[in-house]
Amino acid sequence: MNKVVNSPVDDSLSQRAKAYQGFTRQVFEGTIRAGQFVSQRELMTLLDMPLGAVREMIPRLEAAGLVKTVPQRGLQIAHVDLRLIRNAFQVRSMIEREALLHFVHTATDAELEAIEASHHRILARAAAPDALQDATLLDEAQALDWGLHDRMVDALGNEIISDQYRVNSLRVRLIKLEQSVITPGRLIPAMQEHLRFIEALRARDGAKAATLLEEHISGARNRVMHAPLEQVRNEWGVSSTPYFDPIPTDNTRRHV
Repeated sequence: MNKVVNSPVDDSLSQRAKAYQGFTRQVFEGTIRAGQFVSQRELMTLLDMPLGAVREMIPRLEAAGLVKTVPQRGLQIAHVDLRLIRNAFQVRSMIEREALLHFVHTATDAELEAIEASHHRILARAAAPDALQDATLLDEAQALDWGLHDRMVDALGNEIISDQYRVNSLRVRLIKLEQSVITPGRLIPAMQEHLRFIEALRARDGAKAATLLEEHISGARNRVMHAPLEQVRNEWGVSSTPYFDPIPTDNTRRHV
């Protein structure tokens, strides 16, 4: 009888996956910024991963266009320009439209009702007299925004599309305004846009929902391309000093 030999766990693959997940998390949290230079050893510290895992992760990031190697400088995170903005938002629009046309017929009434109720709760908090002191409001609003878009795409049940959408989401989030984020001045309009879109979903009106979704995405793209950077920084109270520290402690900032 042949002896069965158990294959060892591919620890390098596991470490590489963890390093990529860590990189993704740092992009979501705004720790890694568009155009930033970072060394492999700085990534080791930032991701709390061994050098080997970081090195194995880099080809995946390069293939996705998220980083490039610059001789004598190290790794440069994707630089935001008009081409990246146009391409990233076009991919987002194409995937989300396909996802929407599926979701409008497959989402249950209970799920859509729960999504709508979550948006109303955020709006109620935003309208409260102490809204500016609500330390978690903006981050929770942003998570709710992204959560709806992610849910629609994942509802397709296609892992290839979901993976491509997640990679493109990294590009969109790197844009940042350089990016389109939910700022205090954008929170209520963004939630209201979503509620009109959710209303169309609940009515099972795919054509109207698709139109509203496209307006929502186009609005985010146009804010990135045309809104003055200083205006957005002022809404956040952010210094206009260029950012270079690879390991800051900024709160999560995502796009609308």
